[in-house]
Amino acid sequence: MANIVQLIWAIIISMLPVTELRIGLPLAIGYAIKTGVPILLVFSIILLANLLVIFLVFLFLDYAHKHLMKIKAYKTAFGFLLKRTQKKVDKIEKKRGIYGYIALMLFVGIPLPATGAWTGCLIAWILGLDRKKSIWAISLGVLIAGVLILAGTLGVIKIFGLS
Repeated sequence: MANIVQLIWAIIISMLPVTELRIGLPLAIGYAIKTGVPILLVFSIILLANLLVIFLVFLFLDYAHKHLMKIKAYKTAFGFLLKRTQKKVDKIEKKRGIYGYIALMLFVGIPLPATGAWTGCLIAWILGLDRKKSIWAISLGVLIAGVLILAGTLGVIKIFGLS
């Protein structure tokens, strides 16, 4: 029972803004090694939890923004900023096409704090990027980060004989 708590904590940690799967995945791998659960299964669970964050963050941003727009000061300041930013993004998207989404994917794929799904969603939302393309880019970035962290964690375990 105590071991399953470690996996649950790893799932929760992988869904939090700063830690995401950068911390959650190594914890889950430790759980898998201790209990004999297949690492690929644990990797898939943590990855899915982090992917779920994408939809939750976009839902929250859309919902919060909709209600905050009823506040005059917010509407004045943030509404202007979003319109101005969107005009620039439209110009850039026409010139750059897919490269903006590749940059978003690579940004999320860098396994450092503040470069994960949460920040990727926030960037895509503020810039008004196409939602479907952004979800794909962020999802691929999460997968890249997950694979890099998995490889790094297993490498550290092997090098230091921690298994």
